Amino acid sequence: MSIDYESLKDKAVVLAQTGVTHAKELADTGLTKAKELADAGVAKAKELSEIGKLKVQNSTEQEAIRKAYSDLGKLYYAERGSAPEAAYVDLCQRITDALARISYNNERIADIKAAGQLSDDEVAEAEPLEDETADEEPCCCCGAEEAASEESATEAEEDKAEE
Repeated sequence: MSIDYESLKDKAVVLAQTGVTHAKELADTGLTKAKELADAGVAKAKELSEIGKLKVQNSTEQEAIRKAYSDLGKLYYAERGSAPEAAYVDLCQRITDALARISYNNERIADIKAAGQLSDDEVAEAEPLEDETADEEPCCCCGAEEAASEESATEAEEDKAEE
């Protein structure tokens, strides 16, 4: 039996070339799939990033609305708090009552400071930390109430000093 080495060699070359061609096709397909997956991942990341940005913008807008509502209420109370429309009577009364309690508390603070001869530094130690109240703005009337109570506290201290 005679073996035709040339024929076997040719078949081996053809098989090797076919294998290389298939390997290249698989590699190209794999690279294409990997690129598609990477592109899909990038697109998904961009979408999620955009959603995150929009949520932050919505949060900012909601804070602006909350601030506008607050300012609107302060303005209404300043202009109409003494004679509110029927729908606002209860809310305006709650504000008026709270302002009265604040005024009373400030008067008591002034009395206690005067009676105990406490300095502002000593009283400041008993006050809440600044970061607890830093974001709060006094309403349209509270600033005036506080200024009036500070004046009465100053007058009480001056009266005490004269005695």
